[in-house]
Amino acid sequence: MDEDLLSKEEQKALSEVVHEPEISRPAVLLVDDDEAFRELLAEVFHIHGILCFPADGVESAIRLLKKRATISLIVTDLRMGPSGGLELVRWVRESERSELPVVIMSGQADMQDAIDAMHLNVIDFLLKPVDLQNMLAVVRRELHIEDQPPPDFGA
Repeated sequence: MDEDLLSKEEQKALSEVVHEPEISRPAVLLVDDDEAFRELLAEVFHIHGILCFPADGVESAIRLLKKRATISLIVTDLRMGPSGGLELVRWVRESERSELPVVIMSGQADMQDAIDAMHLNVIDFLLKPVDLQNMLAVVRRELHIEDQPPPDFGA
């Protein structure tokens, strides 16, 4: 593995997984350019036993997808820098992992964004601020994790 091509966050995520006893369990690729939000969601997933690989953009997400066969779901922000979540979905749909389910999150989506996402077979479109209970329900459903009572985040 060429660690020079990975960001510090990607290296940390991969090093944590190397020591993970259940390396073959399904994982979420979480893509968002907002570091604080990404860390919050990654922590929520971790607390609920969901393996998560965080990425800060499309390029780092593609690198992780190429290295981690256990990624079973992508949760990505729609708008990130010059190339956004839809660009990542297009890449996935044209790759050998074309059937990978994708959830889009956005705080600035318009109707055309939602239509474009649906044409790319995105499984869900969540508006920011994201309802964490809903996010966990979507992720659990797609990873085939048994239904559990939703956590109370003090809504």
